[in-house]
Amino acid sequence: MDRREVVGGGLFGLTALLGAGGGAAQGTQRADNQEEVARAIDELRGVLESRLAPPFVELTEIRQQQRMFLKASQKFPEFIEIGINIWDRLYDWHVRHQQPLNIGRRDDGRYAMTFMFTTLVLRPEQAENYVGFAYDER
Repeated sequence: MDRREVVGGGLFGLTALLGAGGGAAQGTQRADNQEEVARAIDELRGVLESRLAPPFVELTEIRQQQRMFLKASQKFPEFIEIGINIWDRLYDWHVRHQQPLNIGRRDDGRYAMTFMFTTLVLRPEQAENYVGFAYDER
């Protein structure tokens, strides 16, 4: 039974593969087949994750701002302003990856979310995909 039959055959193909025959020679073959099945499942998981979980482009934009500021000042920025779509996507990123979520309100009434060493400030009046320049509060 080859990998295509196992992956394409669903549960029936997997049970047929794991439950096949007896004997010492078949025991070794069964172990090899189980490794193949494990590899096939891992490949399938990778394909599904890459297709179903869209990349978080917003993280790239925010990290780019952080890197530019880091190169210029030798420290991470205190703040970056973002639009509502970016805010929502980062919220979803925290939930999906089970990262601690630290959201609050600043003294000026704006919502703020901590990401890495930077506080992201929600600016709903800006464009929805807005990512501002990194800055400190000096």
